[in-house]
Amino acid sequence: MASHGLTYDGCNFFRQRLLLSTLSGKHVKIKNIRSRDDEPGLRDFEASFIRLLDKVTNGSRIEINQTGTTLFYQPGLLYGGSIEHDCNPQRSVGYYLEALLMLAPFMKTPLKATLRGVTNDPTDPTVDLLKSTSLPLMKKFGIDGEAFELKVVKRGMAPGGGGEVVFTCPVRKTIRPVQLTEPGKIKRIRGVAYSVRVSPQMGNRIVESARSVLNQFLPDIYIYTDHMKGVNSGKSPGFGLTLVAETLNGCFLSAEMSSTPQGQGDPVLPEDLGRNCAKLLLEEVYRGGCVDSSNQSLALLLMTLGQQDVSKVLLGPLSPYTIEFLRHIRDFFQVMFKIEVQKPLEDERKGGDKVLMTCVGVGYSNLSKTIK
Repeated sequence: MASHGLTYDGCNFFRQRLLLSTLSGKHVKIKNIRSRDDEPGLRDFEASFIRLLDKVTNGSRIEINQTGTTLFYQPGLLYGGSIEHDCNPQRSVGYYLEALLMLAPFMKTPLKATLRGVTNDPTDPTVDLLKSTSLPLMKKFGIDGEAFELKVVKRGMAPGGGGEVVFTCPVRKTIRPVQLTEPGKIKRIRGVAYSVRVSPQMGNRIVESARSVLNQFLPDIYIYTDHMKGVNSGKSPGFGLTLVAETLNGCFLSAEMSSTPQGQGDPVLPEDLGRNCAKLLLEEVYRGGCVDSSNQSLALLLMTLGQQDVSKVLLGPLSPYTIEFLRHIRDFFQVMFKIEVQKPLEDERKGGDKVLMTCVGVGYSNLSKTIK
């Protein structure tokens, strides 16, 4: 199976398969992509994702049949460098940026990516969330440096977009093994309430309603407002909130909510959005673990490609996306995790069952030699 590549059926987890194919060097064939739909084949945002992979690699071979229902992808070498990409507005920049975060440390030259499109929508992780949780997590694995940053130049809400994000990441030959087994207690909560093309007062209303919930549990809360004007405010009106809880041991748990895109569904009040987002954060804290739900797959991938040493991470209940990601890691890298379920003690109110993931990494430097 390793020499002939892998074959999958259907459009589910499309991004995972292409991402792990690129890192492992194994070609992949995906058949029956929405073959029974009224509009069969790849969607525009998936085609845009394929173009992004083509830009960061050198020598990739991509074949798509006439109806777009079958894709053959043979990855080239991860090259990196400076790239610019216009993301399809059907999905936010976070959809593309999540993949770049996983690929960037393993490239030949440092990556500087300028992505344009929708920066904040209700579907995908926003740029603010990735900046405040994914980057600190990557630093724990030894991915750090002056050139490691994620900056929002322009903010663009769905559906019009018009946002711009710059992501720079250094190259790392080896990934440091980690032992993240003690999350610690929550010491502070930080957040950003953003608004574009609406009254600046919207941000203040969101902050007040979120604090009304969170102040019952913690005094150290600071949520700043970010109101962009003019050319930096994108093409559509909207507002939202991103909250991050930091623990004593330096772990970050996050939650976010965005307003309903213009012309789609019922409008949402800023007070309701603030309260609901605060409750989502409390639910994430209740789930526990050293990594929040949106970054579970990133942590597991870095453990897999780390040095040939034991890494341990304590997670909350695994999301369906993470469970499928583990299956794909087994397919592409032949790596399986040791999973231990830790049940909370009766006298401790620490939420649901925790999952301790243990893995011996394959080492990306060893893997790249076998690819060549």
